[in-house]
Amino acid sequence: MSNEDIKDEKTEETPEKEENSEVVEDAEATDEASEAENSEAVEEAPEDDELTLLKKENEEIIKELADLTDKYQRLAAEYDNFRKRTQKEKADIYPDAMVTAIKEFLPMADNFERAATAETTDEKYKSGVMMIQNQLSDAFKKLGVEVIDPKGEEFDPQLEDAVTQIIDENLGDNVVAEVYQKGYKRGDKVIRPAMVAVANC
Repeated sequence: MSNEDIKDEKTEETPEKEENSEVVEDAEATDEASEAENSEAVEEAPEDDELTLLKKENEEIIKELADLTDKYQRLAAEYDNFRKRTQKEKADIYPDAMVTAIKEFLPMADNFERAATAETTDEKYKSGVMMIQNQLSDAFKKLGVEVIDPKGEEFDPQLEDAVTQIIDENLGDNVVAEVYQKGYKRGDKVIRPAMVAVANC
């Protein structure tokens, strides 16, 4: 074989080697690309886990905030009810105490009224009784106490107690014919209802 033939064979073998080297380079490039993708996936995985944890923590915080808000609203409502109840109790203390004190003076007022209407020849005695009765009446007025004396008026069960019934043609139906004991009230509160006889009811 001549030298020229050997050179031709070598020349023919060179393209095959170049093709093989290109295949190897492509495989290496593919391996590098897949390694890069795998590394990116590995890097992204911790970020996803951290995001999930943050979302879970956020949900727990929102739930806890809702629970605390509900407790606060309930506590505020309870306090408001307590405040209103306390104010009402304080507002009722004075009127109730006033009524209790006035009730103790009513028998005294009844006795002074009987003494003032009783017949006597002692003018000084009668004048003294009348003076005390007037002072007591003035004190009641200053305290806002009104006398319930409904004779001749229509019977009102809110202000009077009917202890007896009578027939009287001169009076209308359900009219107070006689007052046995005067009543007293302060504002809308009845301290003692009047004891009356009602006609034609």
